[in-house]
Amino acid sequence: MGRKLPPFAAVRAFEAAARLGSFSKAADELCLSPSAISHQVRALEAFLDTRLFERDGNRTVLTLTGRAYAGRLTGLLDAFDESTQDVRRSASETLRVLCTPGFAARWLVPRLDRFAYPETVRLRVSVGAPSTDFQSNDADVVIHWADSPVPGCEMLPLMQSGRYPVAAPALLDRHPISDPRDLHHLTLMHDETMDKWGEWFAAAGCPAPVFPRGPEFPNCELATTAAEQGLGVALAYDMMVRDTVATGRLVRLFDTVTMPFVIYSMVYQSARARDPLVTAFRDWVFAEVHPDGRPQSARAAE
Repeated sequence: MGRKLPPFAAVRAFEAAARLGSFSKAADELCLSPSAISHQVRALEAFLDTRLFERDGNRTVLTLTGRAYAGRLTGLLDAFDESTQDVRRSASETLRVLCTPGFAARWLVPRLDRFAYPETVRLRVSVGAPSTDFQSNDADVVIHWADSPVPGCEMLPLMQSGRYPVAAPALLDRHPISDPRDLHHLTLMHDETMDKWGEWFAAAGCPAPVFPRGPEFPNCELATTAAEQGLGVALAYDMMVRDTVATGRLVRLFDTVTMPFVIYSMVYQSARARDPLVTAFRDWVFAEVHPDGRPQSARAAE
């Protein structure tokens, strides 16, 4: 059977009034009116079907039942408060980072062992659409696509990148490539957000193929993963695939690269600009992206 508990507001009002010996003092502590305290106490008495206070005009005195009940409630509420504070302290030591799946998989996760933070701090990485609505995204730091300003937030441009074609070694074994026109005969992976194949072919000095167009993916990470599986050629962001190319899982095909632009920014609420966890993560990320020194935009937040 479920617990049959009285309304919590009534319990709080009665315990405060009993502990402080005054409805007025209880009202001050709970930011209520004395009449509201009286109403809550009556509601608790109705729930328990017993008198907790004897009333004599403006004077109230605990009954024997009320005194015994109040003694137990004070101990329970003290324990409840202590447990709540423990949870809040634990939650405050959690750094919650929200980013795209591609940023997490290809850049952040491979470097996390280099992020030094106290053992008491828990880092929680979430992936998905990097919303900057901090009232609903449950995040402390967001790795934001592009560099659109966010009201009430610090927005620090983090990473610029151009794009170039990449393919899996197994695909190149079957289809050797030596000229950009060779791509006309292969399946190209497309990104429905900011697809840059036309720009890349123009920079390479040859027309873009009309057919076959190839599959279209909702983001560049899926297109790059498809290329990594040998399904075709993807136009990948240099900053996202440098490590993958270095390990040989993908091969960069040509030196031609599209015009670089800001692909990621770091965003957090302005009120958190000096939060130790936020600043530690911010400084580490910028040091990883810019080992020769952080850009002025990152230092401006300090």
